[in-house]
Amino acid sequence: MKVRKHSGELEDFDMSRLENSLTKSGASDNDVQDVLQAILPCLYEGMHTKDIYKLAFRLLKRKSNSFAARYNLKRALMELGPAGYHFEKWVAKLFAHLGYETDTGQKIVGNAVTHEVDVVAQRADEQLLIECKFRNTMEAKISVTTPMYFLSRFNDTAGKQFEYFGRSLPFSQGWLVTNTYWTKDAIAFGEHYGIRLLAWDYPQASSIKVRVDSAGLYPITCLTTLVKRERETLLNAGCILVNDLLQRPQLLDTLAITGRKKKQVIAEAMALVNNPIYTTKKPTNE
Repeated sequence: MKVRKHSGELEDFDMSRLENSLTKSGASDNDVQDVLQAILPCLYEGMHTKDIYKLAFRLLKRKSNSFAARYNLKRALMELGPAGYHFEKWVAKLFAHLGYETDTGQKIVGNAVTHEVDVVAQRADEQLLIECKFRNTMEAKISVTTPMYFLSRFNDTAGKQFEYFGRSLPFSQGWLVTNTYWTKDAIAFGEHYGIRLLAWDYPQASSIKVRVDSAGLYPITCLTTLVKRERETLLNAGCILVNDLLQRPQLLDTLAITGRKKKQVIAEAMALVNNPIYTTKKPTNE
């Protein structure tokens, strides 16, 4: 059977791929099989993958809100748009979790020109220059021209020191982070020139997906018990991570929701961050 991808192309339906994505939601083997058995009779030739996703999401949500929230992670990252401002804040939170002090939306003066920097991160004698490439299309791939351009920007800082967090240091490493994918050429270029690349699925052992599931760094947009407008209100209040909400539950008072719903939101949030999914070896910044 053929299914239609987001790009419009047709491809063979891969049951094992769907099963794997359901398993990564944290659902038990029995729950995964229940969902698969419910989906199979609904499939038809040419069915769009987004419709398969919606069906799987709805069935998982019946099992557990937190299962559905994990399954929704890729789309939740896209809700940190549309311009990617909140995605930059989320990336800063990711590096803060690794022990870095971080700042966002900076301007630095290079040897030739002034540059806008999405995230600056500092830990010990490391100072990182981090650029975020946000895309709101599911299958978007970032081409090799992006790391090429970034390398020229990074090289323009050579020989200079920049003061952040009370210390003056050069940029020791450049990172490019995207919520989607890199092309093969982009990866090859980054590896050759020492640019650290991070994407939804790259590097395999420490990708965004692995890092989030390992450390519970779920964006607030994962929560299925909140509607889009409510999630946006929390984002605009600086509540980027689900864990931010657990640390400041009073933010729910800014939403026009019932006490019962507040309890449901907190319960889903706690289930997400207190039960991380270790899909592989816990990643580091290496």
